[in-house]
Amino acid sequence: MIILRNRLLERGVYMNIVEVIRLTKSYENFIAVDNIDFTIEKGEVFGFLGPNGAGKTSTINMLTGLSKVTGGNINISGIDGVKDIKKAQSIMGIIPDESNLYSEMNGFENLCFCASLYGMEKEEREKRAKELLKQFGLDNTGKKPFKAYSKGMKRKLTIAAGIIHDPKILFLDEPTTGIDVESARQIRELIVDLNKKGTTIFITTHYIEEAERLCDRIAFIVKGKIVQVGKTDELMKGVQRDKIVQFTLDDGILDIKETLQKDFSHYKFEIINDNIIRIKSKENISLTPIMKYFDEKGLSVYEAKVIRPSLEDVFVKITGIEVSKMNKKGGKK
Repeated sequence: MIILRNRLLERGVYMNIVEVIRLTKSYENFIAVDNIDFTIEKGEVFGFLGPNGAGKTSTINMLTGLSKVTGGNINISGIDGVKDIKKAQSIMGIIPDESNLYSEMNGFENLCFCASLYGMEKEEREKRAKELLKQFGLDNTGKKPFKAYSKGMKRKLTIAAGIIHDPKILFLDEPTTGIDVESARQIRELIVDLNKKGTTIFITTHYIEEAERLCDRIAFIVKGKIVQVGKTDELMKGVQRDKIVQFTLDDGILDIKETLQKDFSHYKFEIINDNIIRIKSKENISLTPIMKYFDEKGLSVYEAKVIRPSLEDVFVKITGIEVSKMNKKGGKK
């Protein structure tokens, strides 16, 4: 496989836009990223999902050349991402977790300056800057300096600066952390739009809902190790074992639970509250006898729905980490 891959690289044929092999990052006696492998396909949104301190930022910093690689190999669109990182950076858009733009410059000036770093001519960069300011809803900021922007506005301008040169791949580290709900929604929409236009995107996040909404494939990373990689539906298959149907009824569930369990002993019943009951089974659940039973007991059914596992359920089962711990503040190595 390695020989075939090398031959493809020699001929300029790349199966993936990013290939990472045995990547490692250590700080003195601490291993932040521990011998990980993964690939990113051209045109996809690939996500790293994990708690703070899992190794997400350390990984993205190595991929973008912001941090030295301790060990392993990185290939980005046929470019050696370790030995020839400057060349690799020319096709990247890099959005760090904290903005690196100039506080005294306004949005237009910041974008034009970033464009000049990529060698864009004055007319081209000014045109592109105006286009992005309009696209990101920042064209009415006038001469307001960057330091006067809200957190959401700063985040949007930082993304605009990262794509000023139309990169092949965009790296975003925790793009919506610490900003208001509306700005976060707008940024997620921008990410979707960029991907639809063909930009490959690598995103790190500790928000499970964000990963599920944005990513084509997700890697769970915990304590510097990738513990699972796959598409959302593939990850779900490994967790769903029972068939689950949830009924919402009027009052009276508690009065019938014992007889219900006795009459339908092949099912397991779980009372959620006074009005909601769940039925679990290894086999398909036949709804008609149960609906008839409720009717005979004088209970009205307001809703019946199949319960499927969420990405949250998958993450907790695979990693053993409760979601409540995902949002705790901590180091972001």
